[in-house]
Order: sequence, then C-alpha cells, then structure tokens
Amino acid sequence: MRAADRLVTEAVRRGGAWPAVLAVASVLGAAAELALPFALGRAVDELVAGGPGATVWPLICATVVTLAVACDALGVWASGASGARSSAWLRERVVRHILGVGPAITRRFPEGELVIRTTLNTEEIGRAPEAVVTGAALLIPTAGGVLALTLIDPWLTATLVAGITVIALVLRAFLTASTSIAGGYQEAQGDIAARLVDALAGARTIAAAGTADRERARVLSALPRLRRHAMEMWRANARAGVQAGAVVPLLEVAVLAMGGLRLTSGDLTAGELYAAARYVVLGAGLGSALGHVGRLARARAAAARVAELTAEPSRDHGTRSLPHGPGDLELRGVGAGVLDGIDVFVPGGRAVAVVGRSGSGKSLLAALAGRLVDPERGTVSLDGVPLPELSPSALREAVGYAFERPVLLGGTVGDAIAFGAGASGEAVRAAARAARADTFVRRLPLGYDTPLARAPMSGGERQRLGLARAFAQGRRLLILDDATSSLDTATECQVAAALTGELRDRTRLIVTHRAATAAAADRVIWLDAGRVRAFGSHRDLWSDPGYRAVFQVAAP
Repeated sequence: MRAADRLVTEAVRRGGAWPAVLAVASVLGAAAELALPFALGRAVDELVAGGPGATVWPLICATVVTLAVACDALGVWASGASGARSSAWLRERVVRHILGVGPAITRRFPEGELVIRTTLNTEEIGRAPEAVVTGAALLIPTAGGVLALTLIDPWLTATLVAGITVIALVLRAFLTASTSIAGGYQEAQGDIAARLVDALAGARTIAAAGTADRERARVLSALPRLRRHAMEMWRANARAGVQAGAVVPLLEVAVLAMGGLRLTSGDLTAGELYAAARYVVLGAGLGSALGHVGRLARARAAAARVAELTAEPSRDHGTRSLPHGPGDLELRGVGAGVLDGIDVFVPGGRAVAVVGRSGSGKSLLAALAGRLVDPERGTVSLDGVPLPELSPSALREAVGYAFERPVLLGGTVGDAIAFGAGASGEAVRAAARAARADTFVRRLPLGYDTPLARAPMSGGERQRLGLARAFAQGRRLLILDDATSSLDTATECQVAAALTGELRDRTRLIVTHRAATAAAADRVIWLDAGRVRAFGSHRDLWSDPGYRAVFQVAAP
C-alpha cells in the first residue's frame, strides 16, 4: 500500500490552500469545544455562588458556542473545496497518463474499468484531505481532555487514557479491515462497468440475437459479490461503532463515580465535576473518527487501484525533428504481440498494402508504424529517425491515421477533420475532397460548420471524414487501418485514385482485406502467423494459392 499512501498524501497536498483552511477551522473548533466545558463549569459555579461573574461567564459561553458553529460551517466549505480540487488534479493526471500510455493500456484494463478508476475512484481519493485533516483534528480534543482532566484531578486521567487506548486499537483494526473490503467493493464496481461498456458496444448485435436477458444477467453477475462486500463493510462499521461507542458511557460512569467520591471529600467543586464529565466525552471523542477512518480506508483502496494505472509506463518522446526526406519507413527486427522478427523497408512515396488472415498482426503492424504502440524489441524508423526520438509535434505532423470505425472529435464537422492537425479552412476542404467527403458535407445544414451532434452520418460517411482527418494531418506517412471497409465500390475507387494521385507524394500503409485494394498498391506485405511471408507486388504474389486464400477467392 506504499504507492497508494503516497498518492493519498499527494492528494491532500494538491487540495491547495483549502486543507490548511480546514485545519485552522478544525483546530479553532476543537479549541472552542475544549473551552466550552470550562466556561460552563465556571458559569455554574458563579451562578451557584452568586458571584460577580454570574453575568460574564454565560456571555463567554455564548461566544465560544458561536465560534464553534462558525468553525464547523467553514470546515464544511473547506472540505468540499479541497475534495473538489484534489479530485480534479487527480483526474487530470490519470487521464493524461492513460492517453500518454496509448491504446496498449486497454490490453490490461478494460474500458469500463478505466472509467471507474478515473471517476469514482478518484472521487474517493479526493475525500482524503477532509478525512485526514478532520480526523487528525480530533486528536486535539482528546489530548486536551487528558490534559484538562489532569489539571482538575490526576486520579481521573488514568481511566480516560485506558479508554482512549481501547478506542485507538478499534480504529486501527477497522482501518485495516475496511481498506481490504473497500478494495473488493471497488473491484466489483469496475467489473460491472467493464461488462456494461462491452454490452453497449454490442447493443445492436444483442438486440438482433434476442439475448438481452442473457446479457443483462452477464453484466450484473458481479452484483452478489458487490452486495457481499457492502454487507461486510456495514458489519465492520457496525462492529467498530459498537465497540468504540460502548467505551464512552463506561468512561463517563467511571469518571463520575470517582468524581463523586472526590466531590464528597471536598477535593472537587460541582462545576469541576461537570467539566470533568464533559472532558471525558471530549477525550473519548476519538471514537467519532470512525467515519473519517472509513473514508480514509476507501481512499486508500481507491488509491491502490489508481496507482496501478499510473504505474503503467508511458511513452517517452524525444526532441528531434524529421530531416527532409521522402518518408522512408523501416521496421528492423520488430517484435510485439503476435509479430516476431519483422524486417520491412517501405520506400518513401510508395503505397504498400498489408494483408493477411485474421489475427496475423495487420493492425498491430500499422500501430507500430505510426507509434500508437512501441515494439517490445527492434526499432521503427521514419526517414532514418527512430520514432521514439521524435518530438510529439514532429510525429503528429508526419503521420496521419484513419481507422475502420473512426471516432470523430471536435465541435463541428470542420473541427473533426482538422482535429490534431491545426489545418486551415482550405486545407480541411482539400482533405475532404480527397476523401470524397466534400459533397455530402456541403449538403449539411451549415456545411463544415455543422455541429457533429446535428450531423447524422452513415458508417461510410464517418469513414470518409476519418480519411479526411488523416489526409489533413499526415504530411509524410498515411496509415489506413481497414479505413475503406464501409465505402461503396465507386467511392472506394475514387479514394484509391486520390491515394495514387494528389496524395502520391506521401508514403501510404494500407491495411486491407480486399484484393482490389491490394492490387492498386505498389507493393504488398503478406503477413502469416505474425511473420512476413512475402513482400512483393500483388501480381507476383497472386500465383501463390496461399496468398489467394487470404482473400477467399479462386484464382482468375
């Protein structure tokens, strides 16, 4: 739990000035609570004796009460503000790290799990400043109660110290048990979220297959586990609450009995006995830290889960720029996942198709070529520069991606095409024309300024916008990962003409399962079981029955 505890400590520090405000309010409030029994005791003695302070001390009591209420209100405000700042800082850090790691992080953490850890778990950690500061502030009334009882009558102190020791042991055991239980509860939440995201992604398939009931049962299969952890947490909280709560009345009885004896012997006044009874309650107030300890336990458990995310190594970038070059792409001794020993040199300005059966590593090869993921071994270079040595801006400007199911980001259609590229309006329209998207975009209510939410599109139209985004961004290398699969034959031919026409000055790596696309390319990389089986022209490879079988067609 060391990494989790460090994260919780950092969350407290990132609360800005509000944890300090909360600490001041808690300390002043604790001081007011400590002063109130003394003031009330003096007021009682003055009223009974009819002394000159019979008017002053009630006013002092009212002032102390007002201060305690004001400190409590300020503490509530500071708790909320510090939690919001801590959660915001942590969410920003986690999201930045997830995006820095790249798509590789989803191999270990499902998307739903990432959502839970980024939202609910960071919110739990954000409550740590309030739990730590307010819980620690409870030590002040405890210490003050011990000191005050010692000043009133040392014989009363030993009983209070014994009770506080019992309460401290109960809280320690509760923190350990609650951290473990909360971790299981949060894990079950993540499991449900991951299954739900998968079900939403396949909602049309589920509806078509009529398996909604079965899928609902699968998504909610972790509910019994969630309930079990919730019940365990409730039992642990109830058990600790009963144990800690039972100490307070026992302490009061013991102190009142001892104080009564001291009163009859004349060693205590009635006011001192009242104050002693109040200080016992304050001293044993450590038991009220149970709620704060519970929040701290949930924060520690959540921090352990978030720390697993931040422990994933992110991609480091260099500072180099690309030299002037044609866009030569080279993979030398590359291995990653199913790919092993990939040695390929793609001359700049060429169109190269990547083909192979499902699972042969086509998409992984495309991801490696543009550094969406890094190889486990070997190097990938563009114009002689290893991709990790490039600065983020140099890599972003050089490489453009288009995917089978593009996710469009931005406020408008034009923003979606220019996303990440910073392209001008004319460059956006030129890219759209090359992707054969300009015609349907102009038919939209506001053309390129149409908000994405008001621009319903077919799968093929979305793919064309994804292609336009890649064309607007990739100045030297275009990577198309099955990015024309939803286009009709005529549109695909037009896009292919653009790839061999106005875009022929860029290197093009095209993952495809269509023979016509492979035939239009200059060269073909044929992957088989994670290795390059052949690298040549489509015409030369077509004579091989194994190559023809990739497209599941017979030889002409």
